[in-house]
Amino acid sequence: MPKSKRAKIVHMSKTDKKGKELSQKLFANVQEAADNFQHIFVFSVENMRNSYLKGVRAEFSDSRLFFGKTKVMAKALGQTPADEHLTNLSQLSSYLNGNVGLFFTNRDPKEVLEYFAGYSETDYARAGIQATQTFTVPAGVVYSRGGELPAEDDVPLPHSLETTIRKWGMPTRLVKGKVTLDADYTVCKEGQTLNSNQTALLKQFGVAMADFKIEMKAYYSTATESVTEVDAMEE
Repeated sequence: MPKSKRAKIVHMSKTDKKGKELSQKLFANVQEAADNFQHIFVFSVENMRNSYLKGVRAEFSDSRLFFGKTKVMAKALGQTPADEHLTNLSQLSSYLNGNVGLFFTNRDPKEVLEYFAGYSETDYARAGIQATQTFTVPAGVVYSRGGELPAEDDVPLPHSLETTIRKWGMPTRLVKGKVTLDADYTVCKEGQTLNSNQTALLKQFGVAMADFKIEMKAYYSTATESVTEVDAMEE
């Protein structure tokens, strides 16, 4: 008999169980890492990109990085002196707020801090972030870089894209087969919160406004059983 194509009911108890198992695994892995590494960092991420985070994991293949539920990670470290996994480790849990993760390593903290202080990857902006510059496409024939390059070093935007960029809000029209603007068009202004149409146009014209960065907030050292706040240390 062929399998029924009717919609099947998925009981929430099954999905809850899977989520619980993942949380338990994260909890156990964090505690295991705490036992095997000398330094535990809390880091925050700006403009999260999984591809770049994967690159960081490869760069620190001798270390471990966790980017999961902060409540579970905090519980694994311990949130009070009574339930902390290592002496004074609960002091690090207070930094587990927002878009943060845990980084376990045996490398010297100075080396780690210097690496991430200079680490940055530029990418295209996503909706919801603020524009870092004002970008205006000049009137006339629209070029592939939107006026960022001299006309002699650029090429006109393919006519096949005219409908697409007009859909994204740019008031273009075809004149003798060329995508044209009757007046300058400002895609975004510096400090403005970008929407999906604006980010699509910026990507089309090759304008990157997002920097993927990892900022170390604080770290715990097993040798001293103490937490060091990075900003305070830098000051």
